[in-house]
Amino acid sequence: MNHKKRNILIVAAFVLMASLTIGFVRNDFEIAKNLDIYATLLRQLNENYVDDINVGDLVEVSIHAMLNKLDPYTIYYPESQMEEFKLLTTGHYGGIGATIVQDDDYVLISEPYEGTPAFKSGLQAGDKIIAVNDVSAKGKSVSDVSAVLKGQPGTTVKLEIQAYGKKSTTVKKIVREEIKFPNISYSGKISDEIGYIRLSQFMENAAMDVNNAFKLLKTEGITSLVLDLRGNGGGLLTEAVDIVNLFVEKGELIVSTKGKLPDRNQLYYTRNEGVDTQIPLIVLVDDYSASASEIVAGAIQDLDRGLVIGQRTFGKGLVQNIVPLSYNTKLKVTVSKYYIPSGRCIQKIDYSDRDSSGQSKLKIDSNAIAFKTKNGRTVYDYGGVEPDIHIEQDMYSTILLAMFDKKIIFNYANEFKLANNQIPSVKEFVFTDPMYEDFIKYFQRQKVAYETFTEKQLKLLEKSVEDDKFSSEVNKEIERLKVIIQEEKSDDLQRYNKEIKELLYLEIVSRYYYQKGRVEAALLIDTEIIKIKEIMADKEKYFSVLKGNNKK
Repeated sequence: MNHKKRNILIVAAFVLMASLTIGFVRNDFEIAKNLDIYATLLRQLNENYVDDINVGDLVEVSIHAMLNKLDPYTIYYPESQMEEFKLLTTGHYGGIGATIVQDDDYVLISEPYEGTPAFKSGLQAGDKIIAVNDVSAKGKSVSDVSAVLKGQPGTTVKLEIQAYGKKSTTVKKIVREEIKFPNISYSGKISDEIGYIRLSQFMENAAMDVNNAFKLLKTEGITSLVLDLRGNGGGLLTEAVDIVNLFVEKGELIVSTKGKLPDRNQLYYTRNEGVDTQIPLIVLVDDYSASASEIVAGAIQDLDRGLVIGQRTFGKGLVQNIVPLSYNTKLKVTVSKYYIPSGRCIQKIDYSDRDSSGQSKLKIDSNAIAFKTKNGRTVYDYGGVEPDIHIEQDMYSTILLAMFDKKIIFNYANEFKLANNQIPSVKEFVFTDPMYEDFIKYFQRQKVAYETFTEKQLKLLEKSVEDDKFSSEVNKEIERLKVIIQEEKSDDLQRYNKEIKELLYLEIVSRYYYQKGRVEAALLIDTEIIKIKEIMADKEKYFSVLKGNNKK
């Protein structure tokens, strides 16, 4: 490099440093100026406002409003939400170990987790929470009740419970424990040769858990593996890297991060020899597979190590760090974007670019840029990972959605449990036609009203006919259509009996065998698992798709 070029580079470096310094100084001045304005405003409100104000509440609301201008992953956690924060960041929290759901004015136990204080105290699905610590729970929301149920392990919470089907109430004093959700909700074999691991989150030791489950399945003779990431919203980036490492060679770039600060720019390579770099592998995803799930799916796809099957993933390509604040509060803040091996950033929404209504802009498929996998397959940065084989999700019928809304299936499963102390094993239990006839009678007693899509469209047509002042003959035809539709609706319970029976089967199984039983039962009727079995039975098709010869 000659003397002149070196001087130019030195000058350029000084200019860059100077501009950065000026930028930081300008920001520091703006921060100091606005903090002074904010503190002055708050002080004046406290002194002059006509009524007493809660300063803490006002500040917290203003913080949330400020962060709403950024992305939904940058979140402030006050000291009162530390158990929730702990759950989101570690998968652990202090509590009783049960999911809850809203039901009119009260909150119900939706499902107790096996082995937890809720389970050991005898709480069951459908139990109504009447009071918590002698305070009425009427009118309280799920978040209200959840906040009180959580607390330091070893402390006691007092619940007044009305068990499902009972008029009287009982009081339970439950000692909170450290609740840890498992990374793997289920692992086993879905056929003699196909192993299956359902990974629900990427918290501490997720990679070790997958490693142990995989090695156990290999001792049972599997020759291929399905890693199910459906509904997995992510977790720790490093765990995602280590999970990919189980199936690829040492030294492969899995993900890179790029942020505003230089120390946010990181490259993450596999550090160990893979456990099995040859076994046929399928990663199963859906539109709720996000973040760390997308790193795993995207890396497996970009490295041509296995097939991604399901639906396009969520599209979260942002990385968050935890920043401690004063008074035991925390800030989870987005610090960088991540890029999978092909160079794609799978972030779907640009939160820095908003339209005139304030809505953030989405990536448009037609603007997607082409990238190449390790072996030369073409992939695109659509926003989310596009599967190698797309499987359409089943759409629920209107009557089934009404059943969910009115908790018909949930409550019928409770009724079934009251009438039946036990059922056969998950694989042996069958929801029979006579059982379905009993359910139909139960449903009819509930007098559930629901409106089909066709009925909604017919209402719009009626309005249009009225606006256009058409003749009465048109209205007569509409009335005739209404009668026909009502006749058709009367057959909905039979028309959709297969999907209704499947969900009744899953809900009833969960009353006896809880979360693990529900997953085991779901695998028996899962259309995507059935499709995967067909693909794995035809290894020629598997490798053909992997080579880019088939996108369907």
